[in-house]
Amino acid sequence: MALTIDPGLCPQNHRCPLIQICPVGAISQEGFSLPKIDPGLCIECGKCMKHCGRQAIYKSERDG
Repeated sequence: MALTIDPGLCPQNHRCPLIQICPVGAISQEGFSLPKIDPGLCIECGKCMKHCGRQAIYKSERDG
């Protein structure tokens, strides 16, 4: 499983507050673009899913 951000739910009009929530620094963002979750850093603790006001983060199957 991997955590994924749904671009249809993420507003992408501000700095993502979840960047500061992630305890391992797995979430990054360039400008106001869709944030990215680094699967190599992510420990799937669920803090970002819990704190996302838009519920834009969900668990999905890993590619490949």
